Amino acid sequence: MSIEDKVIAIIAEQAVLEPSDVSLDSTLDDLGIDSLGLVESIFAIEEEFDISVPFNANDPSESDFNIEDVATIIAGIEKLIAEKG
Repeated sequence: MSIEDKVIAIIAEQAVLEPSDVSLDSTLDDLGIDSLGLVESIFAIEEEFDISVPFNANDPSESDFNIEDVATIIAGIEKLIAEKG
């Protein structure tokens, strides 16, 4: 399973959707994921890939991690994994 597939599966689980319902241009708002769901998604992603996501739940705009849409989230995670690498 690719990084993209794993991230989509985690996001879909939080949104209570099927992975096939999550597209790369979906935003978290589109998927009905609120701030708590976002935090839970970030935790699940950190555990899945053994990385630390630079995301401040209290001040998302100040984070070094862009959560604009699913594709941007995946790109950010791939970059973190590569840097850890």
